[in-house]
Amino acid sequence: MTVTIYHNPRCSKSRQTLSLLESAAVQLDVVEYLAKPPSAADILDLARLLGLPVAGLLRRGEPEFRDATDLPDLGDDAAVATWIAAHPKVLQRPIVVNAQRTAAVIGRPPENALELVGR
Repeated sequence: MTVTIYHNPRCSKSRQTLSLLESAAVQLDVVEYLAKPPSAADILDLARLLGLPVAGLLRRGEPEFRDATDLPDLGDDAAVATWIAAHPKVLQRPIVVNAQRTAAVIGRPPENALELVGR
């Protein structure tokens, strides 16, 4: 069974999470989400798996968020998901999804990912 990690290789927490999972011999599907952004539907699904509103997936400290002039109403999950899909740099990272696609965690701290895979 393969675990999916939405990964940004420039992010230290994302690299640490990836390394922990590789060290634990977990089969991985690595999605470099800046190169291949998730769709709005994928983002809605990630929020559901994380048990968060879609606005909970935003990295509000990123300049792309702080300087945005086109932000939708943050209470509108569908609109926020569409906005994140167009601005993937603001997506929380890393997000790790279990093989059954029934649960996910944000790898902050990276050890959260090990709990998800039972290690």
